[in-house]
Amino acid sequence: MLKVGITGGIGSGKTTVSKVFEVLGIPVFYADVVAKEIMVTDLILMEGVRAAFGEESYSAAGVLNNKHIAKIVFNDTLQLEALNALVHPAVFRAFDSWLAGIPSTTPYILKEAALLFESDSYKMCDTSILVLAPEAVKLNRVMKRDQVTEEQVRARMNKQLSDQQKLALADHQIYNDERQSIILQVMELNTRFVNT
Repeated sequence: MLKVGITGGIGSGKTTVSKVFEVLGIPVFYADVVAKEIMVTDLILMEGVRAAFGEESYSAAGVLNNKHIAKIVFNDTLQLEALNALVHPAVFRAFDSWLAGIPSTTPYILKEAALLFESDSYKMCDTSILVLAPEAVKLNRVMKRDQVTEEQVRARMNKQLSDQQKLALADHQIYNDERQSIILQVMELNTRFVNT
């Protein structure tokens, strides 16, 4: 079974593209969704977060204090790296468990992750897709979706590799520029992956 990583900068539309693959019956592991889930279910991870960022990282009921964590990590690269060092191994384990439940007759699966290249998890995939969109389009999408300022979006963008850096690592590209059909691009890659 072919393992395909899919990523893109914030606002590129990687989740939208992944949903198109899902419509074709391709299983998709959403690493960022799983990361949020295990932040409140993986006891070892939760202990690590408390130790690194303080008891106020979680409420007494075990609810993650997102604002507290975000305030720390989005203003300090070393703190962000510390958080990623706790979360990424837990996500890798979750991916392995998920993969074990996929039928062996499945031609390929997708692993959708915002930090596919930054976390080195692309090395666990056979090939990778980079979803690209113009910066202005990405900014507008995220500002509308998250109700945040352009400055806040740019701060998040600056925490990720640039599209140029990702292009050097990616095997395939999908352009989600609102001009080209993502469905046709997905269909073309689907045919290629099924026949690999």
